[in-house]
Amino acid sequence: MTGAAGIGLATLAADGSVLDTWFPAPELTESDSSGTSRLALSDIPPELVALVGRDDDRGTEVVAVRTVIGSLDKVAADAYDAYLRLHLLSHRLVAPHGLNASGLFGVLTNVVWTNRGPCAIEGFEAVRARLRRHGPVTVYGVDKFPRMVDYVLPTGVRIADADRVRLGAHLAPGTTVMHEGFVNYNAGTLGASMVEGRISAGVVVGDGSDIGGGASIMGTLSGGGTEVISIGRRCLLGANAGLGISLGDDCVVEAGLYLTAGTKVTLADGAAVKARELSGHSNLMFRRNSVTGAVEVVARDREGITLNEDLHAN
Repeated sequence: MTGAAGIGLATLAADGSVLDTWFPAPELTESDSSGTSRLALSDIPPELVALVGRDDDRGTEVVAVRTVIGSLDKVAADAYDAYLRLHLLSHRLVAPHGLNASGLFGVLTNVVWTNRGPCAIEGFEAVRARLRRHGPVTVYGVDKFPRMVDYVLPTGVRIADADRVRLGAHLAPGTTVMHEGFVNYNAGTLGASMVEGRISAGVVVGDGSDIGGGASIMGTLSGGGTEVISIGRRCLLGANAGLGISLGDDCVVEAGLYLTAGTKVTLADGAAVKARELSGHSNLMFRRNSVTGAVEVVARDREGITLNEDLHAN
Protein backbone atom coordinates (compact mmCIF):
# COMPACT_ATOMS: atom_id res chain seq x y z
CA MET A 1 0.00 0.00 0.00
CA THR A 2 1.08 3.59 -0.61
CA GLY A 3 2.74 5.64 2.10
CA ALA A 4 2.28 9.29 3.06
CA ALA A 5 4.18 12.31 4.31
CA GLY A 6 3.49 15.77 5.59
CA ILE A 7 5.01 18.82 7.25
CA GLY A 8 2.98 19.76 10.29
CA LEU A 9 2.73 21.77 13.47
CA ALA A 10 2.44 19.66 16.62
CA THR A 11 1.19 20.93 19.96
CA LEU A 12 3.09 19.34 22.85
CA ALA A 13 2.04 19.33 26.49
CA ALA A 14 4.50 20.05 29.30
CA ASP A 15 5.15 16.32 29.71
CA GLY A 16 5.93 15.95 26.00
CA SER A 17 2.70 14.23 25.01
CA VAL A 18 1.28 15.13 21.60
CA LEU A 19 -2.01 17.01 21.91
CA ASP A 20 -2.52 17.48 18.18
CA THR A 21 -0.71 17.82 14.86
CA TRP A 22 -1.95 19.92 11.95
CA PHE A 23 -0.80 18.90 8.47
CA PRO A 24 -1.85 21.69 6.04
CA ALA A 25 -0.78 19.85 2.87
CA PRO A 26 -0.35 16.08 3.37
CA GLU A 27 0.53 13.96 0.37
CA LEU A 28 0.71 10.35 -0.70
CA THR A 29 4.26 9.14 -1.26
CA GLU A 30 6.43 6.08 -1.68
CA SER A 31 8.94 5.64 1.13
CA ASP A 32 10.85 2.80 2.74
CA SER A 33 11.08 4.56 6.10
CA SER A 34 8.63 5.79 8.72
CA GLY A 35 8.87 8.23 11.59
CA THR A 36 8.69 11.83 12.71
CA SER A 37 11.51 14.35 12.94
CA ARG A 38 11.58 17.93 14.19
CA LEU A 39 12.30 20.63 11.66
CA ALA A 40 14.22 23.87 11.89
CA LEU A 41 12.35 27.06 11.07
CA SER A 42 14.29 27.27 7.82
CA ASP A 43 12.78 23.95 6.74
CA ILE A 44 9.11 24.94 6.96
CA PRO A 45 6.89 27.19 4.82
CA PRO A 46 7.24 30.89 5.77
CA GLU A 47 3.56 31.20 6.69
CA LEU A 48 4.03 28.61 9.45
CA VAL A 49 7.10 30.13 11.10
CA ALA A 50 5.17 32.59 13.28
CA LEU A 51 3.04 29.76 14.68
CA VAL A 52 5.98 27.92 16.23
CA GLY A 53 6.84 28.56 19.87
CA ARG A 54 5.70 28.30 23.47
CA ASP A 55 2.35 29.29 24.93
CA ASP A 56 2.94 29.83 28.64
CA ASP A 57 -0.74 30.35 29.38
CA ARG A 58 -1.63 26.90 28.05
CA GLY A 59 1.63 25.30 29.10
CA THR A 60 2.19 24.03 25.56
CA GLU A 61 4.75 24.31 22.79
CA VAL A 62 4.12 24.21 19.04
CA VAL A 63 6.93 22.54 17.09
CA ALA A 64 7.43 21.91 13.38
CA VAL A 65 7.64 18.27 12.35
CA ARG A 66 7.82 16.08 9.27
CA THR A 67 6.03 12.76 9.51
CA VAL A 68 6.53 9.91 7.05
CA ILE A 69 4.46 6.73 6.87
CA GLY A 70 6.12 3.98 4.87
CA SER A 71 2.94 1.92 4.47
CA LEU A 72 -0.61 2.98 5.27
CA ASP A 73 -1.41 -0.71 5.59
CA LYS A 74 0.44 -0.86 8.92
CA VAL A 75 -0.99 0.20 12.28
CA ALA A 76 -0.32 3.80 13.32
CA ALA A 77 2.94 4.01 15.25
CA ASP A 78 2.22 7.11 17.34
CA ALA A 79 0.09 10.25 17.57
CA TYR A 80 1.91 12.02 14.72
CA ASP A 81 1.24 9.04 12.47
CA ALA A 82 -2.41 8.91 13.57
CA TYR A 83 -3.00 12.60 12.86
CA LEU A 84 -1.49 12.28 9.40
CA ARG A 85 -3.88 9.41 8.62
CA LEU A 86 -6.86 11.44 9.83
CA HIS A 87 -5.80 14.36 7.62
CA LEU A 88 -5.45 12.08 4.59
CA LEU A 89 -9.05 10.97 5.03
CA SER A 90 -10.49 14.44 5.51
CA HIS A 91 -8.42 15.85 2.62
CA ARG A 92 -10.01 13.07 0.51
CA LEU A 93 -6.61 11.71 -0.48
CA VAL A 94 -7.70 8.31 0.84
CA ALA A 95 -11.22 6.91 1.00
CA PRO A 96 -12.55 5.22 4.16
CA HIS A 97 -10.91 1.80 4.59
CA GLY A 98 -8.15 2.92 2.24
CA LEU A 99 -5.71 2.88 5.17
CA ASN A 100 -5.30 1.01 8.44
CA ALA A 101 -7.29 2.96 11.04
CA SER A 102 -7.18 0.32 13.75
CA GLY A 103 -5.39 1.24 16.94
CA LEU A 104 -5.86 5.01 16.63
CA PHE A 105 -7.49 5.22 20.05
CA GLY A 106 -4.43 3.64 21.61
CA VAL A 107 -1.96 6.25 20.34
CA LEU A 108 -4.08 9.38 20.82
CA THR A 109 -4.52 11.15 24.15
CA ASN A 110 -7.61 12.80 25.57
CA VAL A 111 -7.43 16.55 25.03
CA VAL A 112 -9.37 19.59 26.25
CA TRP A 113 -10.38 21.27 22.99
CA THR A 114 -10.85 25.03 23.50
CA ASN A 115 -11.20 28.21 21.47
CA ARG A 116 -7.59 28.97 22.50
CA GLY A 117 -6.27 25.67 21.19
CA PRO A 118 -5.77 22.17 22.60
CA CYS A 119 -4.88 21.85 26.28
CA ALA A 120 -3.79 19.01 28.53
CA ILE A 121 -6.39 17.66 30.94
CA GLU A 122 -3.96 17.64 33.86
CA GLY A 123 -3.98 21.06 35.50
CA PHE A 124 -6.55 22.51 33.11
CA GLU A 125 -8.36 24.60 35.74
CA ALA A 126 -5.16 26.57 36.32
CA VAL A 127 -4.79 26.92 32.55
CA ARG A 128 -8.38 28.14 32.30
CA ALA A 129 -7.68 30.83 34.91
CA ARG A 130 -4.65 32.10 32.99
CA LEU A 131 -6.56 32.11 29.69
CA ARG A 132 -9.49 34.02 31.16
CA ARG A 133 -7.25 37.04 31.61
CA HIS A 134 -7.52 37.47 27.84
CA GLY A 135 -11.26 36.82 27.48
CA PRO A 136 -13.86 34.04 27.70
CA VAL A 137 -12.72 30.43 27.39
CA THR A 138 -14.94 28.02 25.49
CA VAL A 139 -14.44 24.27 25.91
CA TYR A 140 -15.72 22.41 22.85
CA GLY A 141 -15.17 18.99 24.37
CA VAL A 142 -12.82 16.51 26.02
CA ASP A 143 -12.00 13.81 23.51
CA LYS A 144 -9.26 12.13 21.49
CA PHE A 145 -10.56 13.50 18.18
CA PRO A 146 -11.01 17.19 17.31
CA ARG A 147 -13.54 18.79 15.00
CA MET A 148 -12.63 18.30 11.37
CA VAL A 149 -13.18 21.90 10.30
CA ASP A 150 -10.54 23.16 12.74
CA TYR A 151 -7.95 21.26 10.68
CA VAL A 152 -9.43 20.55 7.25
CA LEU A 153 -12.16 22.36 5.31
CA PRO A 154 -12.94 20.23 2.24
CA THR A 155 -14.38 22.04 -0.75
CA GLY A 156 -17.92 21.55 -1.96
CA VAL A 157 -19.50 20.50 1.35
CA ARG A 158 -21.91 22.12 3.79
CA ILE A 159 -21.74 21.42 7.54
CA ALA A 160 -24.44 23.01 9.67
CA ASP A 161 -22.83 22.15 13.03
CA ALA A 162 -19.05 21.74 13.06
CA ASP A 163 -19.14 19.81 16.34
CA ARG A 164 -20.84 16.92 14.53
CA VAL A 165 -17.99 15.99 12.18
CA ARG A 166 -14.77 14.48 13.55
CA LEU A 167 -11.34 14.85 12.00
CA GLY A 168 -10.90 11.79 9.81
CA ALA A 169 -14.36 12.04 8.26
CA HIS A 170 -14.45 11.76 4.46
CA LEU A 171 -17.02 14.09 2.89
CA ALA A 172 -17.35 13.96 -0.89
CA PRO A 173 -18.20 17.12 -2.85
CA GLY A 174 -21.92 17.84 -2.77
CA THR A 175 -22.39 16.42 0.72
CA THR A 176 -24.58 18.32 3.17
CA VAL A 177 -24.42 17.50 6.89
CA MET A 178 -27.36 19.05 8.71
CA HIS A 179 -27.54 19.94 12.42
CA GLU A 180 -28.50 16.45 13.60
CA GLY A 181 -26.11 14.70 11.25
CA PHE A 182 -22.88 13.16 12.57
CA VAL A 183 -19.88 11.68 10.77
CA ASN A 184 -17.16 9.75 12.59
CA TYR A 185 -13.57 9.14 11.45
CA ASN A 186 -12.77 6.59 8.71
CA ALA A 187 -16.36 7.01 7.57
CA GLY A 188 -18.39 9.28 5.34
CA THR A 189 -19.71 9.79 1.85
CA LEU A 190 -18.47 8.83 -1.61
CA GLY A 191 -20.70 11.26 -3.50
CA ALA A 192 -23.29 13.98 -3.03
CA SER A 193 -25.38 12.91 -0.03
CA MET A 194 -27.73 14.33 2.58
CA VAL A 195 -26.69 13.47 6.13
CA GLU A 196 -29.26 14.16 8.85
CA GLY A 197 -28.45 11.05 10.90
CA ARG A 198 -25.41 9.28 12.37
CA ILE A 199 -22.69 7.75 10.21
CA SER A 200 -20.64 5.65 12.63
CA ALA A 201 -16.95 4.83 12.30
CA GLY A 202 -16.26 2.64 9.29
CA VAL A 203 -19.59 3.30 7.56
CA VAL A 204 -19.55 4.43 3.91
CA VAL A 205 -22.50 6.05 2.12
CA GLY A 206 -22.79 6.03 -1.68
CA ASP A 207 -23.59 8.84 -4.09
CA GLY A 208 -27.09 10.28 -4.03
CA SER A 209 -28.17 8.69 -0.74
CA ASP A 210 -30.10 10.33 2.10
CA ILE A 211 -29.59 9.52 5.79
CA GLY A 212 -32.82 10.80 7.36
CA GLY A 213 -33.16 12.89 10.49
CA GLY A 214 -32.27 10.96 13.64
CA ALA A 215 -31.35 7.82 11.69
CA SER A 216 -28.51 5.64 12.98
CA ILE A 217 -26.08 3.33 11.20
CA MET A 218 -24.36 0.79 13.41
CA GLY A 219 -20.56 0.86 13.61
CA THR A 220 -17.86 -1.37 15.04
CA LEU A 221 -16.24 0.80 17.75
CA SER A 222 -18.38 -0.49 20.61
CA GLY A 223 -20.90 -3.20 21.36
CA GLY A 224 -18.87 -6.03 19.86
CA GLY A 225 -20.08 -5.59 16.28
CA THR A 226 -17.69 -6.66 13.54
CA GLU A 227 -19.60 -6.12 10.29
CA VAL A 228 -18.57 -2.99 8.41
CA ILE A 229 -21.69 -1.44 6.91
CA SER A 230 -21.98 0.31 3.57
CA ILE A 231 -24.93 2.01 1.91
CA GLY A 232 -25.12 2.02 -1.87
CA ARG A 233 -26.21 4.72 -4.28
CA ARG A 234 -29.59 6.46 -4.24
CA CYS A 235 -30.70 4.89 -0.95
CA LEU A 236 -32.99 6.37 1.69
CA LEU A 237 -32.63 5.58 5.38
CA GLY A 238 -35.84 7.08 6.75
CA ALA A 239 -36.09 9.43 9.70
CA ASN A 240 -35.36 7.73 13.06
CA ALA A 241 -34.57 4.46 11.30
CA GLY A 242 -31.62 2.25 12.20
CA LEU A 243 -29.46 -0.05 10.12
CA GLY A 244 -27.27 -3.00 11.02
CA ILE A 245 -26.74 -4.49 7.54
CA SER A 246 -25.36 -3.16 4.28
CA LEU A 247 -27.61 -1.89 1.50
CA GLY A 248 -26.99 -2.17 -2.22
CA ASP A 249 -28.20 0.50 -4.62
CA ASP A 250 -31.73 1.97 -4.73
CA CYS A 251 -32.90 0.70 -1.34
CA VAL A 252 -35.29 2.24 1.19
CA VAL A 253 -35.62 1.61 4.92
CA GLU A 254 -38.93 2.92 6.24
CA ALA A 255 -38.92 5.74 8.78
CA GLY A 256 -38.76 4.46 12.34
CA LEU A 257 -37.70 0.91 11.43
CA TYR A 258 -34.56 -0.37 13.15
CA LEU A 259 -33.20 -3.19 11.03
CA THR A 260 -30.50 -5.19 12.82
CA ALA A 261 -28.65 -8.13 11.31
CA GLY A 262 -30.78 -10.53 13.35
CA THR A 263 -34.16 -8.99 12.54
CA LYS A 264 -36.56 -11.55 11.06
CA VAL A 265 -37.77 -10.26 7.70
CA THR A 266 -40.78 -11.65 5.84
CA LEU A 267 -40.26 -12.18 2.10
CA ALA A 268 -42.91 -11.81 -0.60
CA ASP A 269 -43.57 -15.58 -0.55
CA GLY A 270 -44.19 -15.55 3.20
CA ALA A 271 -40.86 -17.10 4.19
CA ALA A 272 -38.85 -15.42 6.96
CA VAL A 273 -35.10 -14.86 6.92
CA LYS A 274 -32.67 -12.90 9.03
CA ALA A 275 -31.87 -9.48 7.62
CA ARG A 276 -28.17 -10.35 7.33
CA GLU A 277 -29.07 -12.73 4.49
CA LEU A 278 -30.23 -9.71 2.48
CA SER A 279 -27.18 -7.58 3.28
CA GLY A 280 -25.81 -5.79 0.23
CA HIS A 281 -28.76 -6.54 -2.05
CA SER A 282 -30.12 -3.79 -4.30
CA ASN A 283 -33.65 -2.55 -5.12
CA LEU A 284 -35.28 -3.47 -1.81
CA MET A 285 -37.69 -1.69 0.50
CA PHE A 286 -37.80 -2.66 4.18
CA ARG A 287 -40.98 -1.74 6.05
CA ARG A 288 -43.03 -2.75 9.08
CA ASN A 289 -46.56 -4.02 8.43
CA SER A 290 -48.77 -1.64 10.40
CA VAL A 291 -51.38 -4.38 10.98
CA THR A 292 -49.28 -7.41 11.93
CA GLY A 293 -46.12 -5.64 13.11
CA ALA A 294 -43.97 -7.94 10.97
CA VAL A 295 -40.93 -6.52 9.20
CA GLU A 296 -41.32 -7.06 5.46
CA VAL A 297 -39.11 -6.64 2.41
CA VAL A 298 -40.49 -5.95 -1.04
CA ALA A 299 -38.74 -5.53 -4.37
CA ARG A 300 -38.49 -2.08 -5.90
CA ASP A 301 -38.71 -1.86 -9.69
CA ARG A 302 -37.60 1.72 -10.01
CA GLU A 303 -34.51 3.80 -9.41
CA GLY A 304 -34.02 5.10 -5.90
CA ILE A 305 -34.46 8.58 -4.49
CA THR A 306 -33.46 11.86 -6.09
CA LEU A 307 -31.79 14.52 -3.96
CA ASN A 308 -32.79 18.18 -4.15
CA GLU A 309 -30.08 19.64 -6.39
CA ASP A 310 -30.44 23.10 -4.86
CA LEU A 311 -29.52 21.75 -1.41
CA HIS A 312 -26.33 20.12 -2.69
CA ALA A 313 -24.97 22.89 -4.91
CA ASN A 314 -22.24 23.60 -2.38
